[in-house]
Amino acid sequence: MTDIVVLGSTNMDLVAYVEKAPQRGETVTGREFRTVPGGKGANQAIAAAHAGGTVSMIGAIGNDSFGARLRSALEHSGVNTDHLRTVEFPSGTAHIVVDDEGGNAIVVVPGANGTVDHLAPGDEGLIASADALLLQLEVPLPAVVAGARAARGHGVRTILTPAPARPLPPELLAATDLLVPNEHEAAALTGRTDPREAAIALLDAVPEVVITLGAAGSLYATRGAELLTVPAPHVTAVDSTGAGDTFVGALAVALGENRPVREALTWAAAAAALSVQRPGASASMPYRSEIDKQYAS
Repeated sequence: MTDIVVLGSTNMDLVAYVEKAPQRGETVTGREFRTVPGGKGANQAIAAAHAGGTVSMIGAIGNDSFGARLRSALEHSGVNTDHLRTVEFPSGTAHIVVDDEGGNAIVVVPGANGTVDHLAPGDEGLIASADALLLQLEVPLPAVVAGARAARGHGVRTILTPAPARPLPPELLAATDLLVPNEHEAAALTGRTDPREAAIALLDAVPEVVITLGAAGSLYATRGAELLTVPAPHVTAVDSTGAGDTFVGALAVALGENRPVREALTWAAAAAALSVQRPGASASMPYRSEIDKQYAS
């Protein structure tokens, strides 16, 4: 099994489902409300665990009811939470509006995640024991950089999702093996709206790039080789929240199993396609048997 460590955020997603998202100053009536464990870090951890990885989570939750639910959700999915700190801050929350086309708009309030600004004792040892470290940008940048440097120092593959999009310091890019932005994040990082041009530009900073393209699949780039486009299954989206995290979690497992890149990307796309057909983020993430079935179809 692939050993994966995730250093990142853990939020409670507060999700409102509406026919059409409100414009500024507008009030609309929703048809449903749910609270679902989420956060990009926790989402990737759960996705990887469901996909068959052995997963540990580094992060922080609040000493509140949301925090207890978040820890329980991770553990129920098979994620080790020994390095998930409990702090005297409110747990992080994400306020999400999902429309009838499956699109979403999100406001994240970091809460306890804002305290994850360094590696705690034992974190580096955990990272050193892994096959891959998954990182995002919903915790303070110093911790992300420290995690990446620790992984690089111990020969552990570092997979970075640059979301929310922001300028990335050279020291973080230098310690990143695989960068996985979506097309909007890739454009923000490079100033190039064409994903192919963005992928090529990003290879100046990192050795491998996967740009996710939503329903259009993904684009893979590595130095010295042709760009590779991998399609996604055609499905009807119900809720796209967490689809990118599902893709990354499944991709990390597939790469850890030494699958060829095209196969790994296709398998991860199958996982993401399953997730968008279900409501919620972590609640929508498929298990390995489901991914295998979708991949084979």
